[in-house]
Amino acid sequence: MARKNLRRLALALASACVVASGVGVASAQPGLPAFPPDQNQLPQLPAEPQLYDLLPIPTPAEDPWYADPPNLASFAPGDIVRSRDVQTRLLGLPFPVYTRQLLFRSNDVHDNPIVTATTVIVPGIPWQGSARPVVSFQEAIDSTSSTCNPSYTLQTGTMKEAALAVYWLMQGFAINVPDFDGKFNTFNTYAEGKMVLDSLRAMKSAPGLGLTDSGIALYGYSGGGSGSIRAAELRQTYAPDVRLLGTTIGGTPANLIEQAKFAVEQQPGLTGISNFTMWLGFASLSREYPEAFDAQELLTPEGQQILADFQSRCYATIAATGMYRPISDYFQPGKSLEGSPAVVQALQDNSLGKYIPDTPVLWWHGIWDELIPPSKVVLPTVQSYWDRGADLRFYTVPVPEHVVNAVTGWPPAVAWTSALLRGLPPGPKFMAAFAPLPPGFPGS
Repeated sequence: MARKNLRRLALALASACVVASGVGVASAQPGLPAFPPDQNQLPQLPAEPQLYDLLPIPTPAEDPWYADPPNLASFAPGDIVRSRDVQTRLLGLPFPVYTRQLLFRSNDVHDNPIVTATTVIVPGIPWQGSARPVVSFQEAIDSTSSTCNPSYTLQTGTMKEAALAVYWLMQGFAINVPDFDGKFNTFNTYAEGKMVLDSLRAMKSAPGLGLTDSGIALYGYSGGGSGSIRAAELRQTYAPDVRLLGTTIGGTPANLIEQAKFAVEQQPGLTGISNFTMWLGFASLSREYPEAFDAQELLTPEGQQILADFQSRCYATIAATGMYRPISDYFQPGKSLEGSPAVVQALQDNSLGKYIPDTPVLWWHGIWDELIPPSKVVLPTVQSYWDRGADLRFYTVPVPEHVVNAVTGWPPAVAWTSALLRGLPPGPKFMAAFAPLPPGFPGS
């Protein structure tokens, strides 16, 4: 039966690729190709959880280990609810490290108590002279199903950024990998920062790990940078007990109102991929702000159907289904995100810059980013950081494309973060926000 289901899944994905390769383009602006506004390049795709249902490891929704304790409110933020040892896998193969998972109490964006998990990985390499340093690695989860969270994908060997973690482990650092979007999978809210910080509190207090006095650095790209920088902003007021040495992020949206304006409309050429981010944002933010992001109020029946399909997916099929499909084509007559005061308020409340990190920051962004254009979405917030005295090192990478810039910024991120964890100073502040592309260039 399982083999038959896998065969059906493979045929569906193959069919999707064939359809995708055969779609033509139409011109949205002279010389800039775009998919027709009434046509998406992919049929409905199978959701990733359908594949995970075939594995012997129970999904979080089926695993009682993730369940809320009956007395959740009696736990303080960062308190451990329960723990367990698990096997970490890389590309499906067992990886020789010690791994403990912690379920802990945190708070959602409205300060209601919640539980979520973190995975602490300790290499067998001895560390002497100080407490073993820790990299809190925030993956770009960008999903709507708990099966996409790293506490699960690290066990199945399908965590998409797992190979990057090897660089930290090779140096003897421990790694903390939190489910910082919660088991309900929110997205781009300050709750992410709370969950990151509370995961570190849980890690510090976990007996036997030896990480109570460890220096900690945060790392994340794109959606992972979102959780990292929000944790850095909140540390001083929310978790001053967390000893944070610095934060490295890249490719992260800062102004969510400007990001929504960009992603909600049809964009030409490669920038049309950005449309999926607004579907993801709507689906996930509706879980924290159901009255503001009300699909029945804002979207047509067809738009509501598409959004319902996005309720339990990982990043890959959300992106494939939502790119070149602007959500603005599915608004009810006279409706828009900008026309909803509650939506605008939620986006404004969760845009970066509410606080200034009190620890060093290294931040990079591509000069051209088809998902998160720097000129309006990133650079004004970076400039605000700088003007308000942040201990900041910012640079624009002079190469294009979101994923390419994840790779381009990785070596400097590893070098700088590793230096901090070994006790070296963060170096001078600098602001290298170069933006030489023509004004209005899509994705600039």
